[in-house]
Amino acid sequence: MTDHTEHVEIALTDELLGIRRRLHRHPERSFKEFETSMRLRNLLESHGITVLDNPLDTGVIGEIKGEHDGPQIGLRADIDALPVHEDSGLVFASENEGVMHACGHDIHMTSLLGAAFWLAAHRELIHGTIRLVFQPAEELGQGARAVADAGLVDGLDAMIGTHNNPDYKPGQIAVGVDPMMAGCVKFRVNLHAQGTHAGYPHRGTGPLEAMAAMVLSLQTIVSRNASPFHPLVISVTEVHGGDVWNVVPAEAGFQGTARYFHREDGDLAERRFRQVIESTAAAYDIAVDYVWDDFQRPLVSDPDLATLAMSHVPEYAQLEPIHPSMAGEDFAEYEGHTRLLFAFIGSNGSGGCADLHSPKFVALDDAVKTGAEFYANSALEVLEHLS
Repeated sequence: MTDHTEHVEIALTDELLGIRRRLHRHPERSFKEFETSMRLRNLLESHGITVLDNPLDTGVIGEIKGEHDGPQIGLRADIDALPVHEDSGLVFASENEGVMHACGHDIHMTSLLGAAFWLAAHRELIHGTIRLVFQPAEELGQGARAVADAGLVDGLDAMIGTHNNPDYKPGQIAVGVDPMMAGCVKFRVNLHAQGTHAGYPHRGTGPLEAMAAMVLSLQTIVSRNASPFHPLVISVTEVHGGDVWNVVPAEAGFQGTARYFHREDGDLAERRFRQVIESTAAAYDIAVDYVWDDFQRPLVSDPDLATLAMSHVPEYAQLEPIHPSMAGEDFAEYEGHTRLLFAFIGSNGSGGCADLHSPKFVALDDAVKTGAEFYANSALEVLEHLS
């Protein structure tokens, strides 16, 4: 690298450990991260980092200008928590009842702060500008879109993001050109029939049999239509209909999700979904309305940036193959605005450890160091590459 031949090493200091614990103790849900945002702003300013105006109610945007002109890139960490009651056994467990950093966003924030503090102290190595995007509401899949719509990523030549992954150990990083996290669909189906007395079913057009047929038929989309070499998931997760034992209800419905890695598979699933729902409703002589909300695209890094990162990660961490996740990540929404680089950061790696979103989820402190070093090293590498 220009003026920087050694990789960045960032110590896991008492300051960073304290930050991680405070953030973990005080989690806040999506778009309600008020205290978290105030804390982040104060921490950035205490290290001489400029905080930019933000029209959103939550989230923080920092900026570090290097001593040399060059491109502009973004480093992003998500800041929201989940409505989960913590059962991790940590001495610094959540003090906010029913809310927990069960996805490890406290690790993400602390990692980005660690990188930011180091970069702000080494501006002579920065050829360009680094924007620090502490993004709200990733868990709703709406935060990245809100940040982009507010113009907060305008002018960026690339964005770098991470997510901790308990399948890997601290010190391990998975990055590459393959798909990493799935595209996400939320679907909802409402059936409208003619209710009747349960003893006289012929006098109505009950919706429950039609709903059962739809739910079963949707499972054949994966088993009989999709390529076995492309992961595709369609899950019905909630059903409802009727509340009296002797009445055939007039209304019923269900909802669920689809996950995919390839655009053609998402299109296939939608096409067959519509056919199954409409043809089954017609066969049972009932009315139906439905929503297929393909709200989040698959997350795939820019090939050039991913190849660049893969070549440098072994200098400071153990490079691992990507094990793609069927979970979604709204970092993918920035793809329409700039080039993306994303990595999984090892956060546990012990056999049988709890997964993301579990009340027992535990991310180890050392993951902060791994994440911070990925942010800082990748920022300098990408700035040089784009120059």
